[in-house]
Amino acid sequence: MSVVQIWQSKMEALRGKASVRILALESSCDETAAAVVENGREILSSVIFSQVDTHALYGGVVPEIASRAHVDACDRVIDQALKEADMTLSDVDALAVTYGPGLVGALLTGVSCMKGISFATGLPLVPVNHIEGHVSANYLTTPTLTPPYVCLVASGGHSHLVRVDDYGVYTLLGQTVDDAAGEAFDKGARALGLAYPGGPLLSKLAEGGNDAYLKLPHPNPEGRYDYSFSGLKTAFINACHKLEQKGEPLPRADLAASYQKAIVDSLCEKAVLALKNSGLNTLCLAGGVSANRLLRAQMSELSKREHFTLCMPELILCTDNAAMIGSAAYFRLQRGEIADLALNAMPSLALL
Repeated sequence: MSVVQIWQSKMEALRGKASVRILALESSCDETAAAVVENGREILSSVIFSQVDTHALYGGVVPEIASRAHVDACDRVIDQALKEADMTLSDVDALAVTYGPGLVGALLTGVSCMKGISFATGLPLVPVNHIEGHVSANYLTTPTLTPPYVCLVASGGHSHLVRVDDYGVYTLLGQTVDDAAGEAFDKGARALGLAYPGGPLLSKLAEGGNDAYLKLPHPNPEGRYDYSFSGLKTAFINACHKLEQKGEPLPRADLAASYQKAIVDSLCEKAVLALKNSGLNTLCLAGGVSANRLLRAQMSELSKREHFTLCMPELILCTDNAAMIGSAAYFRLQRGEIADLALNAMPSLALL
């Protein structure tokens, strides 16, 4: 019997098992993370090794450095995740790994690691889309959540509005036509002289500012539920440059507050509109930008005013982590989707 046949045999047995524990690995960018998740909804352990301090020296993620750090950290985070779950590999039912999208070298490190463990143990390996992982983080924070619902996915590289029709089944409602919301936050932070990672620092700075200080454009792209942040970003950077050219000190808190409010208003407006027109009553947030305090507060107020259910991942589950990968993998496993030894990294993998 081949290795793939062994995996398939074990996968079929797991589909009827009451408790399925998945060891997952995430290494798509600059976090090396491992977690053990039970039945897609309960975190038994979660370990995250961040490289933020290393990349802060360069003002952004350096792919080669990130890849080398993943090579060094994969074994350590996996061992720690098993230890915290009070388990060994023999207690694990299946494995999961992010295979895209992301930095190709970083992805290859994780994929190679988990393929090796799968080959050595005979455990079935589930390949997971990183963006689907972010969506699935909601099942960990809100275990009662079931499809269908609408989800706003906002991160450094993505801004999507999707209808989640079923586990792993999506309909695209809208997306950014240019820059992602997270990228816009980071570029705005750079214009204010903030360090990497800029988005969270801009949000912190904005807490003491006047969000009505600067009037910024409200992009309205052709697609009814589409986003556009490029023009907004350019207008903000130009406003900062004009003040500097006049020799005037930058009212950094006011600028940050105005910029953050413009981005959040756009995210909320389209998401709520899409939800209303979908006929559904549950809206979920996902991705790194879903940790933004103003976005969470504004969406919470809208949910009360418009009478819809709002689900948001815990803050630790908004940024890259392996627990969300383990959650997504469980539902893929139930559909009989496992990888073979030909699994490769797909840096440009789309959600749908």
